[in-house]
Amino acid sequence: MPQRGAGAGGASTAFYLHQVYPGLLNVTIYEREDYFGGRSTTVILYGDTGEQVELGASIFVDINHNLVSAVEHFNISTVDYGAEDPDGLTASLGVWNGKTFVFRQNEDSYEWWNDIKLFWKYGMSAIRTQHLVKDTVQKFLRMYNAPIFPFKSIGKAALDAGLSASSKTSGQLLKENGIYAPFSSDIIQAATRVNYAQNLAQVHGLEAMVCMAADRAMSVNGGHWQIFDRMLRHKKNEVLLSTHVTDISLSGKPGYHLVTSTSSMSNGQGRSASINVRVFDAIVLAGPLQYANITFKPPLASPPPPIPYVTLYVTLFTSPYRLSPSRFGLADSEHAPTTILTTVPADGGPPPNLFSLSTLRTVINPHTLPARKEYLYKLFSPAPPSIEDLLGLLDTRNISPTNDSVITWQYDKKWHAYPYLPPRVSYDNPQLDELGALWYTSGIEPFISTMETSSLMGKNVAQLIVDRWLTDIRR
Repeated sequence: MPQRGAGAGGASTAFYLHQVYPGLLNVTIYEREDYFGGRSTTVILYGDTGEQVELGASIFVDINHNLVSAVEHFNISTVDYGAEDPDGLTASLGVWNGKTFVFRQNEDSYEWWNDIKLFWKYGMSAIRTQHLVKDTVQKFLRMYNAPIFPFKSIGKAALDAGLSASSKTSGQLLKENGIYAPFSSDIIQAATRVNYAQNLAQVHGLEAMVCMAADRAMSVNGGHWQIFDRMLRHKKNEVLLSTHVTDISLSGKPGYHLVTSTSSMSNGQGRSASINVRVFDAIVLAGPLQYANITFKPPLASPPPPIPYVTLYVTLFTSPYRLSPSRFGLADSEHAPTTILTTVPADGGPPPNLFSLSTLRTVINPHTLPARKEYLYKLFSPAPPSIEDLLGLLDTRNISPTNDSVITWQYDKKWHAYPYLPPRVSYDNPQLDELGALWYTSGIEPFISTMETSSLMGKNVAQLIVDRWLTDIRR
C-alpha cells in the first residue's frame, strides 16, 4: 500500500502499520519533496558547515507519547529545551507588546509554572489555567486508548474524550473557568502567537490550552526529521522522494490505480519526468489535500474542503552582535531576553511586527579570519523582514559596520505552517471512500495541529486499515 507524504502523519502510518498487522506488508511512501520530515526539517548553518538548525517544529513535550516512545525505541538523542545557555548570556524570557515587556522570567523555557513571579503577578488566573491545562491533558490522553481509539470520527472522539473546548472560543473557555486578562492577554496570547501565529481570539479553547502544556519540553539533536526518517526506514519500505502523485483512480478490484510523476536530471540536458502507474490495496493521503494537486477518478463523493493555513515567515540569521536593548525599550545597560515572545498592546495599538525572536545559541563562523563566535537567531514574523528590520534588532552602538558584517548568514522560509484554528464541532474524517481503501490524516490539524497529533492520526489510520483488512479476511 502507498502513502503520499513523509512527514509526521505519513511516517507514523507506515511505522504503525507494521506494528499492528500480523503479516508482511509492502508499503511504498511517495514524497513530493526531496527530504523526509514534512514541516519538521532543518537547514545547514552557513550553508556548508554540516551543523543543522531546526527550521520547522522546534519542540515536543513528555506527554507526546508517540514521539517520546519513538525517540526511546530508536535511541535518538534529545536535549531539554532551554538547557543550552547562549554562551555567556543569562537565559531569559520576555513577553513584549511592541512597547514594553509585560512579563519577564530568568529562564528561556516555556515552563511557565516553575516561576513563582507568574503566580505573584497574575494570581488566581494563573492557578486556574494550570489546573485547566492538567485537566485538558488528561482528557486528550484518552484518545490513545480504547474505547475511543481507534476512532473513525474526530468529532465523536473529541466528544467522548470530553474535549468540548474545541467547539468554544478561547474567550468562552477562559471565562467559564475564571481566567481573565491580563494573564490571558499577556501569557496565553504570547503562547498562541509563538505556537500558531494567531492571537488568542482567533483560536479555539482547546488549542489555547495545548499551547500552555509545554512542561518538560525537549528537542532532537540534529532535527526532529530523524524521528520520521527512522520510522520510514524501520522496515523495508519503499521510499520515493521527489515523486508527485498526480492521479488516483479505482481499479478493477478493491483498490486504486496510482499515477506518479518523478522529475530528474537527464544527461545534463535539463529535467525530465517519468510516469509510473501501480495498483494498491489501500492509499493514505498524509498531507493537506488542497496542496496535493491530485486528480481523483471518479471524483471524491465528499472531498475534504480546503483547510485555511497561516502564512508564516521564518528567518534564521547569524551575527556577531547581540540583540539591541533599546529596540525593546530597555536601558542600554540591560540585556534583551534570549527568548522574546509577543502579545498585543492592551490599549489597542498596533501589534508587534514579529511573533517571536530567539537567540538559539552561539556558533562558530568558519568563513571569517580568524573563525569567530557569532549568535544564531530565529525570527517568526507575519511578513518577510527587510534588511533594515533585521539590522534594527541588533546592538551596533558606537560602530559603523557594513550590512554583511552585521548579518553574516541568513536563511528565509515561507511556510503554510499551521491551520487557522477557529471553534468547530466537525472535522474531516480519515476514511474518504466507502471501500475503506482511501484514507486521510490531515483532518486532525484544525482540531490540534502538532507533530504528536499528526503521529496519533497516522497510528489511528494504520489501526483502522488493519481492522478493515482483518474483518474482510474473516468474512
